[in-house]
Amino acid sequence: MLKLVISQTSNQPIYEQIKNQIKKQIIEGSLKAGEALPSIRVLAKELNVSVITTKRAYEELEKEGFIVTVPARGTFVAEIDKEKISNLGAKEIEEDLQKVVRKAKLLRIELKKLIDMIEKLYKGDET
Repeated sequence: MLKLVISQTSNQPIYEQIKNQIKKQIIEGSLKAGEALPSIRVLAKELNVSVITTKRAYEELEKEGFIVTVPARGTFVAEIDKEKISNLGAKEIEEDLQKVVRKAKLLRIELKKLIDMIEKLYKGDET
């Protein structure tokens, strides 16, 4: 089941919020391959946003290979191989780490200390 939360105060455009949340749910596995998504119009109504906004989010997800639209049938979660999901996850982690490294440099935290912090968090979190 699709769960989306839209923030009107976010700096991120609404279509991007929709796209990123759907993509995240697909990567995490809460949206499974073959699962039907709401139509563009239904989703727009549910989220109280324009049809153009939901259409753009769906178009981008389709370009990226996360969803497929079947004429006269609807929009569905695409079959995505585990390697692609793994690569996407690694890319997201790398982007997050870039932010952490920039912040660490700004705060003049030594590399060894940063690595120790990451190691401690990695080993301590058994999820």
